[in-house]
Amino acid sequence: MVFWITAAALAFAIALVFAATLLRAKSQEEHPAAYDLRIYRDQLKEVERDLARGLIDERDAERVRTEVGRRVLQADARLREASTGSAQPRAATIALAGIVLVATVGGSLALYPVLGKPGARDLPLSQRIALSNEMRATRPSQAERLAELPAAPLNTPDEERFADLIGKLRETVAARPDDLEGQMLLARNEAALGNYAAAAGAQAAVVRLRGAGASADDHVLLADLMITAAQGYVSPEAEAELRRALEKEPANPVARYYTGQMLLQNDRPDMAFRIWDGLLREGPENAPWIVPIRRQIDDIAWRAGVRDYAQPDPAAPAGPSAEAIANAADLSEDERRDLIQNMVDELNDKLALEGGTPEEWSRLIGALGVLGNTDHARAIWKEAQLIFADQPQMLATVREGAVRAGLLQTAPELPQPGQGDTALSGPSAEDMENAAQMSQEDRAAMIRTMVDTLSERLADQGGSAQEWARLITSQAILGERDAAQSALDAALAAHGDDRTARTTIEAAARSAGLLE
Repeated sequence: MVFWITAAALAFAIALVFAATLLRAKSQEEHPAAYDLRIYRDQLKEVERDLARGLIDERDAERVRTEVGRRVLQADARLREASTGSAQPRAATIALAGIVLVATVGGSLALYPVLGKPGARDLPLSQRIALSNEMRATRPSQAERLAELPAAPLNTPDEERFADLIGKLRETVAARPDDLEGQMLLARNEAALGNYAAAAGAQAAVVRLRGAGASADDHVLLADLMITAAQGYVSPEAEAELRRALEKEPANPVARYYTGQMLLQNDRPDMAFRIWDGLLREGPENAPWIVPIRRQIDDIAWRAGVRDYAQPDPAAPAGPSAEAIANAADLSEDERRDLIQNMVDELNDKLALEGGTPEEWSRLIGALGVLGNTDHARAIWKEAQLIFADQPQMLATVREGAVRAGLLQTAPELPQPGQGDTALSGPSAEDMENAAQMSQEDRAAMIRTMVDTLSERLADQGGSAQEWARLITSQAILGERDAAQSALDAALAAHGDDRTARTTIEAAARSAGLLE
């Protein structure tokens, strides 16, 4: 009975607030039009001051006076209409307030027996933990979860040849299930196609074949594929892989993130909060788990009983600011090069100390190539291949920077299964050495092909402002001023309404000597 009295009192108090708002007289409040009139009068005074100081001429002043005068007349008309209009009838207001009272109190008490659980008692902590443990022990397995989900759409290979190679790879691995490198290659390519269940099966074979030598990253990758296939659900099998990873590497951030996700799914926000708060404070801010943690942790903290929780301040993002980019357009060639070099050095130091996203690695490699630091770019590309070896999609992003730097010419081909060439996807050391030893003519031909390919793609499909800027700069370097001017016109036609994109394009045009 105490509950119902308390609930009714709270509903009545809230309803009173609504009713009081309706009944409160508003005749003494200032109409918005009166405020607008004061603003317009101040604008007219400001026009006269600017005219007296010579900041504007008489023609501009008259144009502003006319426009402001028109707005003054409109605001004055609204104010007159409000002053002569009739207020809402008092009886209707009182009736509406009564309806609000009855609807709020009566509706709340009527809905609770349907949506709530009358008579339920608060559970002690020990019982809540027991229920959580039972939920965790009886939750569906990986196979049961996958059986409940609709079939996920797969990425269709763009090229028929690639599809044939994938089919041959599957057949070869099926015939040779103990081929470690074949299973690794299959896991990566199945994941790239979005076939995460099959990728998890191949990665499970990798873990099995490596046995005690399987690393924490091997177990984390298997858990990641299983969780992705189950659309975020952490099954008992995935949890077991996370536990094995943490036994080998207790500080592994991905395993800790997914462990926190599993605890949330099993009603243990207290434990999940401690894990995720630690990850949030460790960073780095650009780690892929930081954004989802920041989005949820305030609610998790409240559920965990932490009432005064405050998220740690995010670190400043790496890379140049929009202001720095805009200022760079006004610098001389030497000053601009020094500025770019400083930015590159800062990004290089950050990646060396903290790591970063694939986009940052790609940007660093590409920038080093533009600056002519080919050896440094090649060293960073080799390091990135080691870091993203188990993440082919991220490695593909980094590879774009290597292509821009002139280290690579074409995308890597999928090795033919069963031919002994089952190395990791990506350029070999021999490929990179050959690129470095190209003749001047071969390198010029390679650049010519890249520029033509980019030009054709942008003409047919369009692209980002950065891609147009790259095309303009490249054509100018090749001495094709007319083509660069045509690219500038097309870029402005596509992105001219976007101020940030226009700044990027015009900066490239100035650097190419197309704009003053």
